[in-house]
Amino acid sequence: MPNLLDGVRVVESAVLLNGDTVGMLLGDLGADVIKVESPPVGDYLRYFLGQIVPGVSVPHAQVNRNKRSVLLNLSDDSDRETFWRLIDTADIFVDGNRPGVCEKLGVGPDAMRARKPSLVYVQHTGFGAVGPYANIPTHGMLMNALVGAHAVRRGEDGLLERGSFEQDGANMGGEATSVGALHAALHAVAALYRARQTGLGAYIDVAGSDATAMTAWIALALQRNDHRITDRSGMATRSDGEMKGSRYQFYETADGRIALFGCIEQRFWDKWAAAAGREDLVGRQADTSNGSVDWGDDVERHLVAEVIATKTLDEWLALAAEHGFALGAAHQSIEEVAADPHIAGRNVFVEGEHPVAGPISYVGSAAIVDGEPFVVRRHAPAPGEHTEEVLAELAGDRG
Repeated sequence: MPNLLDGVRVVESAVLLNGDTVGMLLGDLGADVIKVESPPVGDYLRYFLGQIVPGVSVPHAQVNRNKRSVLLNLSDDSDRETFWRLIDTADIFVDGNRPGVCEKLGVGPDAMRARKPSLVYVQHTGFGAVGPYANIPTHGMLMNALVGAHAVRRGEDGLLERGSFEQDGANMGGEATSVGALHAALHAVAALYRARQTGLGAYIDVAGSDATAMTAWIALALQRNDHRITDRSGMATRSDGEMKGSRYQFYETADGRIALFGCIEQRFWDKWAAAAGREDLVGRQADTSNGSVDWGDDVERHLVAEVIATKTLDEWLALAAEHGFALGAAHQSIEEVAADPHIAGRNVFVEGEHPVAGPISYVGSAAIVDGEPFVVRRHAPAPGEHTEEVLAELAGDRG
């Protein structure tokens, strides 16, 4: 993969997922990411969410790839001076700690930018560094919940539980952490561009909860402005929060798999009908009796279900690609996702080798740059694995 950030140095201070993920994204793009860890344990994500071997968890191996690790105790004067020398060589500092932690150590955004005005200081926390909830510790679900992303229901035992069902695949949570990191990395790179032009750095405060809201902007903007809408044509028919129309719906295929049918535009409907050999359905208009123009009715939903059930999912996908109508796979397990030829072709999962844990599967990059496949350049480091190497580089820089 091209090293788009080749020559950019990132210093990261983070434990757990929020800050670690920002560093991963920048490291994946080619930046030299140096992870500063506190002795003796360092980032305890190594021991969180299960371990492949002692000290190597799947999340740590994923989000700390393409980084180097140094152990520095910032309460020690000598180590703090080494830290400052490291900051002198940095372009971006990633703060994944709770608000106020770096300030207490004397290395907060004001102190860092006073020493190096061009430094881009990016902080990614659950609820952000300002606001009434800034000091509340968070995990991923708390960030999602703040912006209404979790439905809650009462179970048969009388206790509350999540309303959505659980399954393998991407429905496992962590969205706030990932999307917050994306916004943090985007803003950090934009700020770096300005710094290269003007010498002026920036302090960037990213909240995972805010990022979740931004990612769901379509739903949130529609809901906030619902009372202002005067013409509801083209909107989905819903009941109990679920779409009930026929033309944007899930259907079972002949081999018992699930397809998501999305032929809400008439041209896509007609292409589908023709490809299915159902010329009698070409030109059929969606029912408009309920005020919706694009989504169909229950009668048509049964009709579509009968047609979709005549072919396997792979057959439908081949027809959709050939004839250009909106239909896709709705995989129901991680095995189905990983076996999908499109997922494989885009290198979504990358197989690697950890020197201690052995074979490991990474989730790769969402972008393909210049047609080159994504690769993992470095395995996630052990605590302080690169301390001597980085110190030697600093000594060389000092001459």
